[in-house]
Amino acid sequence: MKNFLSLVYTFLILNLMSITAEAAPVAKISYTVTFPEAQAHYVDIEMNISGLAQKTTNLKMPVWTPGSYLVREFAKNVEGFTAWNGGKEIPAGKVNKNTWRINTAGISALKVKYRVYANEISVRTAFIDASHAFLSTSGLFLYPQGMLNQPSTIKIVPYKGWTTVSTSLETVGGDQFTVTAPNYDILFDSPIEVGTQDVFGFKVGSVNYEVAMYGGGNYDKERLKVDMPKVIEQHTKIFGENPNKRYVFIVHNFQRGGGGLEHLSSTVLGASRDAYSTERGYLGFLELVSHEHFHLWNVKRLRPIALGPFDYENENYTTNLWIAEGFTAYYEAKAMRHAGLLPADGHVNTLATSLSNHDNQPGSKIQSAAESSFDAWIKFYRPNENSNNSTISYYGKGAIIAYMLDLEIINSSNGKYSLDDVMKYMYNEYYKLKRRGYTDAEFKLGLEKFAGKNLDDFYKKYVTGVELPDNALYLGYAGYKVTDELAGSNTPALGIATSAANNHIIITAVSRGSSAWVDGLNVNDEITAADGNPVTDAAAITANKKVGDKINVTVIRDGKQLMLPVTLLKSNRVKYKVEPADNATEKQLAVRKKWLNL
Repeated sequence: MKNFLSLVYTFLILNLMSITAEAAPVAKISYTVTFPEAQAHYVDIEMNISGLAQKTTNLKMPVWTPGSYLVREFAKNVEGFTAWNGGKEIPAGKVNKNTWRINTAGISALKVKYRVYANEISVRTAFIDASHAFLSTSGLFLYPQGMLNQPSTIKIVPYKGWTTVSTSLETVGGDQFTVTAPNYDILFDSPIEVGTQDVFGFKVGSVNYEVAMYGGGNYDKERLKVDMPKVIEQHTKIFGENPNKRYVFIVHNFQRGGGGLEHLSSTVLGASRDAYSTERGYLGFLELVSHEHFHLWNVKRLRPIALGPFDYENENYTTNLWIAEGFTAYYEAKAMRHAGLLPADGHVNTLATSLSNHDNQPGSKIQSAAESSFDAWIKFYRPNENSNNSTISYYGKGAIIAYMLDLEIINSSNGKYSLDDVMKYMYNEYYKLKRRGYTDAEFKLGLEKFAGKNLDDFYKKYVTGVELPDNALYLGYAGYKVTDELAGSNTPALGIATSAANNHIIITAVSRGSSAWVDGLNVNDEITAADGNPVTDAAAITANKKVGDKINVTVIRDGKQLMLPVTLLKSNRVKYKVEPADNATEKQLAVRKKWLNL
């Protein structure tokens, strides 16, 4: 009885402490952003915090940005950090790479000033010049430790000539230059574009879409207003709803641009400003739109359990990026096909190319999809000359796994279900009902629910294993046959990639198991001769040669000349062709119809 009463007493005390903590005053946090030297890529930030009660306040800068799985050390760009109280500068010091500590004993209000250098053009890093400011918020705004759930307000004082702000953040009092975030997870997931961007919009269902184009370009706004909604409608059809009221596309058009980064209610896209006029360039842009927009469900809401709430100071590990990114890569094209923007044969031909590229990458036999996901932090964003031999992209491998699972589910359910049903079920079950991310085992159970079978063997082969895809089996479900157009060839190959500058042939990569790999040609070797004949074109080395021939390759390595005997091996490259099989069955045609929305 005594122990029971002690437990009751402890519970009451803890409950009272909890109520007291909840009743504590909420800190008020605001930022003022100015650009006195935008032309030199600087932004000045003033942070004001009131309602402080703690003796020490730690201000932190995230080390990475969600969606881009690499520790980027944004604090490296911070300069001139000072802290103030009532017009008086107070001591402040850095205690680790991304933390500034301020003694706030007896201080309820604090002002902090600092500058950030922003001169890296990408969809995941801030960039500022005289023409515009792209505020990638996770790399700009310090947050008070322990206050990630606190709201904040940002007032933007534009540089001369800047007239427009584009962001998914809510405005304050209708002033586009003053925005607010309910917490730091939202703030760090809401980039801001400031400048003179070209803005247009459209509506899909009840959702208002804004497209902000920076950098000019030969895009056709009226055509985009028609085709972008087609893709968005296909995404919404899969999940049954669009959780946004408003969504913003921030598009940076450069001479050569690419890439995208997803956010909760917006995305940032990189594009080539003059590529819209070609069909290939235009469809490529729409595929990028499709990929990043699909993320508003897959990753931003339906997510691996490790990806939220975020730890902004350390790596957030998951083995499921093959789902988060790979499935999204699959759906970027599938949605385009189902929207009628890609022809069925073109879609299948693109898949054939992806399958060939996968099997031609030696790393596909070394690294699994799960390993690729987990090691994204140290490998995917830091490729070297051997990455092709030792790694596989969770984007590409995940998309291939998705196509196989899609056809498996359609076939085994006799056309009743597809991978779409899995995505909708998982979204409803984990994002909406359980309000959390899924584990690897839970996603597998979701797949099995609609496949109607155990997928242990599938996972062992393709998710945690490195078996090559059984394309004949899975494409056979849809009445397609797969052939390797290079199967009968007996072509020799050195197995190298080279760069040529001023008649210097430099080896940039050596493929695992190739002639060059076996006989010791190295990356950074300069090839000067083959069998004593000067070499100015790497392709000429194997011209008129056959498998088994021996050649003497002369290279310069670290300033020394070497002659290496090389025995030419057969090229092991594949080139798949996918085409309708003769006499496809009624079931195969039904699977094909559902898969390709024929």
